[in-house]
Amino acid sequence: MASVAGRVAVVTGGRRGLGAALVDELLARGARKVYSTARAAYADGRREVVTAELEVRSAESVAALAEVAADAELVFNNAGVLLPSALLTGDVANAVETFDVNVFGPLRVARAFAPVLAANGGGALVNMHSVLSWLAGSGAYGASKAAAWSVTNSLRLELAPQRTHVVGVHAGFIDTDMVSAVERPKSTPAEVAARILDGLEAGATEVLADDVSATVKAALCGPVEHLTFSAAG
Repeated sequence: MASVAGRVAVVTGGRRGLGAALVDELLARGARKVYSTARAAYADGRREVVTAELEVRSAESVAALAEVAADAELVFNNAGVLLPSALLTGDVANAVETFDVNVFGPLRVARAFAPVLAANGGGALVNMHSVLSWLAGSGAYGASKAAAWSVTNSLRLELAPQRTHVVGVHAGFIDTDMVSAVERPKSTPAEVAARILDGLEAGATEVLADDVSATVKAALCGPVEHLTFSAAG
């Protein structure tokens, strides 16, 4: 697609981390307005930023956002959760919440905003995945990101008739609160946000936001037992 300059965007989970970096990068590239969401109300002093409460587990909350942001042309599904959730021994409630936020949350957003994007010329939907979409060993989180990757690929086909460009983003560890305890090399949120928008503006359908994502993607044709969390190190 063309430049994001002059466009109206929605960023879920835009209060901090990668979401906040996406808001900053969108504004730096000339976005006309950015709706930035969080689970609780918060303020942003920039006139181009409209903050909104959003609970992606609630269809009613998502529908309310779509009604407010009826001028949206770009939607970034960034909100996510990382909970302790080993598949065999972890709390099943954590696994259920992980899938509800990381898989069904973006799907709810996509379903609510599809008619909005269609009415505004098609626009784009950008979904955040993870290098852990392709690697075993991170419990329900990795499984949820694998499911989200599949959802994105199917949404790309279903949204094509209305000319909505769908982008899937894979990234390794990003220096945010979510993975602050993880001792691994990390990209900065600003670096990843810039690569996402570079890819979007270039018309990419998939963005590999760092070297580890590119390395793991290339390994998908190899033996499945090699696709483990340790391979990302």
